[in-house]
Amino acid sequence: MAKKSNNNNNMLSTKKVSQQEIDNFDLSPHLVSFLWSEPFYSRILRSLNKEETTTIPTAGVTCVDGDITLYWNREFMAGLNKNQVNGLLKHECLHLVFGHTTERRKDPHIIWNYATDLAINSTIPKHELPEGGLIPGEKLRLDADQKSNMTDEELENFKKLSNLIASLPTNKTSEYYFNKLISDEDVKKYLEEMSQGQSVSIGFDDHDGWDEMSAEDKELMQGKIKELVKEAAEEAENRNWGSVSHQTRTEIYKMLSNKIQWQSLLKRFCGFAKKDQRNSSVRKLHRKYPGIHPGAKKIYRPMIAVYIDESGSVSDKELSAFYAELDNLSRNTDFYLYKFDHRVDEKNGFLWKKNKQPSIKRTLVGGTSFEAVTNHAIKNKRKFDGYIVLTDGGAPKPGPSYRMKRCWILAKNCKLAFESDKADVVINM
Repeated sequence: MAKKSNNNNNMLSTKKVSQQEIDNFDLSPHLVSFLWSEPFYSRILRSLNKEETTTIPTAGVTCVDGDITLYWNREFMAGLNKNQVNGLLKHECLHLVFGHTTERRKDPHIIWNYATDLAINSTIPKHELPEGGLIPGEKLRLDADQKSNMTDEELENFKKLSNLIASLPTNKTSEYYFNKLISDEDVKKYLEEMSQGQSVSIGFDDHDGWDEMSAEDKELMQGKIKELVKEAAEEAENRNWGSVSHQTRTEIYKMLSNKIQWQSLLKRFCGFAKKDQRNSSVRKLHRKYPGIHPGAKKIYRPMIAVYIDESGSVSDKELSAFYAELDNLSRNTDFYLYKFDHRVDEKNGFLWKKNKQPSIKRTLVGGTSFEAVTNHAIKNKRKFDGYIVLTDGGAPKPGPSYRMKRCWILAKNCKLAFESDKADVVINM
């Protein structure tokens, strides 16, 4: 990790600690407590090298020479309470889970760093976060000394930044927050100045060293991290997930997903698609006038309804896996999403587009009726070319789908409680 000097104008606010408190601080009890309360995070932390450092003022996680290392500054950590230490450890683990240490960072890098923090801090309880961090929906604070060291222009831009962050919703992706931060030119310029030490700095962890790996090393580390997250998820499933949010679990399952071959599946629906378009293509010759007019290229755009089973028999784990797969589907096509149990929640149907994800909070918990799904799809047959049902399969067989293409996607280790129609497609996750 590169040498980095402490910034005396950092927004971090920790309690004043004596030299004795600094000397007596021990990270081990915090790691031990995670064994019982946070199995997922504990499994990740046990695999990391822990290196005390004074080259960074706070803490950070990075991948160097094939190893994943957690760096921590004793003086900084000694100034945090127990909850804040725990929150910081979770924060560093989630940088790994979300792939921030190995993915290609967006320019400007400093703004991408802030965006990743906003995404992570959305998933951690506020009382566990050290002071001075970026939290969507929360204004930034300055003390009197910090204000006195800033110009009027810096104060004005800081206010703009603070108001922008306060206006941001929680539980969004890093990409979402990045686009919001760069959308304001004054904020963008100000954040870039922060990285050059010209203004007050924000954030309670360090992202230095994320770009120091070669492409080959990044690919190797991505595989290593994925395996580590897989092991951590398995341990959490066997014991408990602790404080890991449903949103975060969905992201974890998304990372670990075997990924259904959606493109191949969508081709099956295209045979029934009525919404095909023709685009000119210079690569395709016109059959009647070759060399004079370009030919036409057919683009099939089926409109699909997706029904996700939220009945009481579907576990939160299975539900998270469903949403992870639907996120992959959204990268290939738009689709309408409906939740169902013994009825279809038609009122809250959602058009899911790429990078526009609906709320994944469970809203239903009753019995299961596939008949309700089939009836809803048939009622809307002029709107949809086919429909997909994500379920654990535990319900009576519905009536025929007639000419509407139907696909069943079953949760892991589940099967349909009936023999499917010959025209149906059945896929096991």
